[in-house]
Amino acid sequence: MPKKKSSLTLKRVFALLLAYVMLCFAGGVVASLALLPAAVAINGTVKATLPSLSVEGIDFDVTSLPQKSRIFASDGKTVIASFYAQNRVVVPIKSISSYMQKAVVAREDKRFFQHKGVDVQGVLRAFVQTYIKKGDTQGGSSLTQQYVKNVLLVQAQEDDDPIAEYHASEDTVARKIREMLIAVQMERKYTKAEILQGYLNIAQFGRNSLYGVEAAAKRYFNVSAKDLNVVQSATIAAITKNPTQYDPSVKANQPEAEKQRNIVLDLMYQQGFITKKQHDEARATPLVKTLDIQDVELNSGCQSAGDAAFFCDYVTNQILNSKEFGKTRAERVRLLNQGGLDIYSTMDVKANAAAMKTARDTIPVNDPSQFEVAIAAIRPGTGEVLGFGINRTYDATDAARDDPTKTAINYAVDQKDGGGMGWPVGSTWKPINMVAWMLAGHSINQYLSTSTVYNISKFKCGQHKFSGYWSVHNADGSTVNPESPFLALVHSHNTTQAAMASVIGLCAIADTAKTMGYENSPEGEEDVYSSNSFNAPMVIGAVQASPLTMANVYATIAAKGVECTPIAMTKVLDAAGNQLKVPSANCHQAIPEDVAQTVAYAMNQGVVRSDGVASVTQLNNKRKTFAKTGTNEENYMLTGGFVPQVASFVAVGNAEYQVDFTGKTINGVTHSTWYGEYIAAPAWKEFMDTYLQSANIAQDNSYGTPATKFTKTSYSTN
Repeated sequence: MPKKKSSLTLKRVFALLLAYVMLCFAGGVVASLALLPAAVAINGTVKATLPSLSVEGIDFDVTSLPQKSRIFASDGKTVIASFYAQNRVVVPIKSISSYMQKAVVAREDKRFFQHKGVDVQGVLRAFVQTYIKKGDTQGGSSLTQQYVKNVLLVQAQEDDDPIAEYHASEDTVARKIREMLIAVQMERKYTKAEILQGYLNIAQFGRNSLYGVEAAAKRYFNVSAKDLNVVQSATIAAITKNPTQYDPSVKANQPEAEKQRNIVLDLMYQQGFITKKQHDEARATPLVKTLDIQDVELNSGCQSAGDAAFFCDYVTNQILNSKEFGKTRAERVRLLNQGGLDIYSTMDVKANAAAMKTARDTIPVNDPSQFEVAIAAIRPGTGEVLGFGINRTYDATDAARDDPTKTAINYAVDQKDGGGMGWPVGSTWKPINMVAWMLAGHSINQYLSTSTVYNISKFKCGQHKFSGYWSVHNADGSTVNPESPFLALVHSHNTTQAAMASVIGLCAIADTAKTMGYENSPEGEEDVYSSNSFNAPMVIGAVQASPLTMANVYATIAAKGVECTPIAMTKVLDAAGNQLKVPSANCHQAIPEDVAQTVAYAMNQGVVRSDGVASVTQLNNKRKTFAKTGTNEENYMLTGGFVPQVASFVAVGNAEYQVDFTGKTINGVTHSTWYGEYIAAPAWKEFMDTYLQSANIAQDNSYGTPATKFTKTSYSTN
């Protein structure tokens, strides 16, 4: 008995519903509201949805649909990665073939061009088939209603509203009534072409979040929606009934997909959309012969970006950290995943490939030592980041937690940009001291008294005072007295760095570092004056910095003293083609050109070309080379350097915690004591030689001319 009662109730609901729909056409929506409460009284769920029957707040503009964003390499063509909540590219109706338009109308709603939003005949047919003949359940939804349902679902997902999402898809009379009401109102506001355009862009046409006819055309046939022929259009139109079961890219689905395609072809012929000849030829064509399946982005985000994944992650963090893309982080995430952005990055495909290869050549991903290699490269005078090298496989899933060969941390960038705590940069800091020394008016050939013990009260500057003594030694435990800053750089002596600080003060060195683009890597401690970095050992590189930061410092020297903030993007277009504001490189003259030229001279003539510690960095074909190596205790090895067109930095060690290199075997080589010139310097050379050759970057050996005022020989006591 209860079952009969339920059946009677449903019949009454549909009877009222039909009367309601007819009144919508006859007397308008307002008049029809008088009848709506009768249906509401029968179904309590309908009553619950009554307040949401207004179309206010529902955006049916096709351009507002979630669209995938793409990150391009610097060539403007290579797609690094795509981001999407739904894999969709919105196209106007004029860019969708007429066959595709006819195929979907034939399949979904043959009276689409006759009804006013609700197909009364279709509803009646569904009612009779489902409740009178007790056949398969049929919905009778018009194409307009289906569009309404999809829009309501998308809006609920965008608003992260699970209740609204449930009501948009629940199998109840309430939902049907709501969709009918909105559909009727829509048809009064929008043309048939606009509604059809909206549907073809919002509907799901396959697995893996494949939405919209343009994405489907590319996926299955490698054509644009405007070029779809009869067979292709029928194939795609058939998918919407069951996107998982009818997806023709799955081999097991193909027999059923062909059957469903043929049903669409039959419908198109019966409704006069194609000729008998077109129908017969299309039906006789095997489905598999029509397919040209493309490996479109089936995974969203950096996870599928391969060796570009670390750069992709850097770009992503630049967007999520920049107010140019939204007031809140949540707004920026939504814009990236749904805004249809075209993001033109600074990544040079050849530079990034060379960096990734070098990192893995230096220490293979699965090397038993498990040491990390991190490389960053930047273009001097522009701030454009060229690429990263990490000897790890990018993996942002839980699988990376217990696998040391995988990570989603880009150890080449600052923590705020998705990196780690940074690397103690050791002696690669020393060119900063030399710049500070010259900015204070001193010559690099001024001989200083040195010691192995310094009263650090002499390092005082401004309001900063220091007390106590600092014991500092060179690598061999001794000192050279007297010694010039030039020779101290050549031999990488620490004691002379301390002597320089005792003359000019620690603030002069800290200010110079900031001027040249330096910042600490740990988030919240970026300022060089933070308590963890602003102390005497700073002058020998006892700081935590990313390879990108240090590459940028060296780029300032390479660019004749012009410092730029590193940038990951040159241009971003929204879905409508409007150009959005992007973070600026803010390039400016940070230090005088003669100072930059002089320190470059010291790095080349002293450190690289003479008996300096970086002689192993000399680049191929006698290209003029500027570099500096470094170590930090027995835990980290580093090398930075540049040519006028490229600056780069290499860090080697354990990025998570200190591990002693002493006696370690790395990539099959064992040393009782490891130095930067053993592994970091050869890695730097390999990257630079590989990239310079592959990118065909011309030699420029004119740089590095010292200023006479900074090379005069003199002696002083301190």
